[in-house]
Amino acid sequence: MAGWLRRTFADPKIGRRLLRHENEVIVDEVRHHWVVYLRPVAETLLGLLFVGMVPFSSVRAGWLPILLAAGLFLHAGWRALNEHMDRFVITNMRVFRVRGVLSQSSATMPLRRILDITVEKPLVGRLIGYGHFVFESAAQEQGLREIRYVARPDERDLTIQQVVQRSGLRGSPVD
Repeated sequence: MAGWLRRTFADPKIGRRLLRHENEVIVDEVRHHWVVYLRPVAETLLGLLFVGMVPFSSVRAGWLPILLAAGLFLHAGWRALNEHMDRFVITNMRVFRVRGVLSQSSATMPLRRILDITVEKPLVGRLIGYGHFVFESAAQEQGLREIRYVARPDERDLTIQQVVQRSGLRGSPVD
C-alpha cells in the first residue's frame, strides 16, 4: 500500500511525458534547491514544540497543542511534497515543467521558442547556490515563464544554451 501511494503521489512520472518515438531524451531534470524545504522544516520543529507542551498543559486544554501540532505537520508535509513534485526538465527537444500533487499541470516550450533566459541570483542565492530563471519566448503568453529556486543556475543555463546550440536552432558562431 505504501509503495503504491509513493508511486502515485510522490513521483511526477517525468519519463511518461517524453516523446520516445521522436528520440527525446532527458538532458537534465531539475529539482528545487534545498532552501525551499526550510519552511516545512521550521513548521515541523514548531509542531514538535507544541507536542512537547502537551505534558505541561492542563487536562482540559491538552488537545489544543496536539491539534496545532497535527495541523503544522500536515501543512509542512504538504508543502514539502508540493516542492518535491515541482520539476523542470530539459530535453534535447524542449523544456517543460510538471507540478502538482493531487492534480498535475505541465507547461512545455520547444527549444526553438526560447528567445532569452534571464538568470536572477539574489544575494542569498549567490551565497548558497540557487537562482531563478525567467524565460522570454516567441509566444506572447506561456505557461513556462519563471522557474524559481533552481540549484546551480549558471550550470543549468549553460546546459540549455548547449542543447539549443546542438539542435541547430541558432547559427554557428562567427569567426
